[in-house]
Amino acid sequence: MSSATKQLTKAARIILVGAPGVGKGTQTERLLTRFPQLASISSGDILRDNVRRKTPLGLKAEAVMQSGNLVPDSMMLDLISSEFKSKGWLSNTPPSSQRTTPISPNASFILDGFPRTVAQAGSLDKIVPVNFVVHLLTPPSVILSRIGSRWVHEPSGRVYNTGFNAPKAPGKDDVTGEPLTQRQDDSIDTWKQRLQKFEETSKDLLEHYGRQGCLWRVEGDSSDEISPKLFAEIERKFC
Repeated sequence: MSSATKQLTKAARIILVGAPGVGKGTQTERLLTRFPQLASISSGDILRDNVRRKTPLGLKAEAVMQSGNLVPDSMMLDLISSEFKSKGWLSNTPPSSQRTTPISPNASFILDGFPRTVAQAGSLDKIVPVNFVVHLLTPPSVILSRIGSRWVHEPSGRVYNTGFNAPKAPGKDDVTGEPLTQRQDDSIDTWKQRLQKFEETSKDLLEHYGRQGCLWRVEGDSSDEISPKLFAEIERKFC
């Protein structure tokens, strides 16, 4: 697999959709290396950062979470909009319900963790129209065989797999040298429950983007099999 970087000539606004354990994190890392103009926009990271910095939105979100509730879609959307504005990608003019706020032609990103439902996707469309949704497909039997081999560096979220993406030193994070751990939810039963939930919520989401004409499916048994196909399609569409 060539590691040469490529220059985007059109804005790529990407979402990766796939079952738990399919390798979304691995593909994101590879895409950021291959296409340096892409930024990774993680809704979870944005939420945690706003809570840590005690921004007005972060304080609101923290209050919601402390009461045991999920952060509502409207608040997540505000957090994502705020992040886009801080990057200079969105104007500060609030959009009317009738039109979309113009987004900068330089805004190329991979959005992680949002949207997960068709309702969230509809709300996001009003702010940032996504133009490339990748449905990553790997047979469940293959993913199941990976689950027991997966190790994570909890502080950073870096994921390793002893089968195909092993750490340089066994049991240690490549960057910090800190010990790796296995997640409690990396059990077969938990994974099957998560898969069922993913399939229930993603069906309408994928149909939504299919209707918009920006859905592309890619299949493979491993990340190494999927990456070259994904690179080629992005180069075809955006380079």
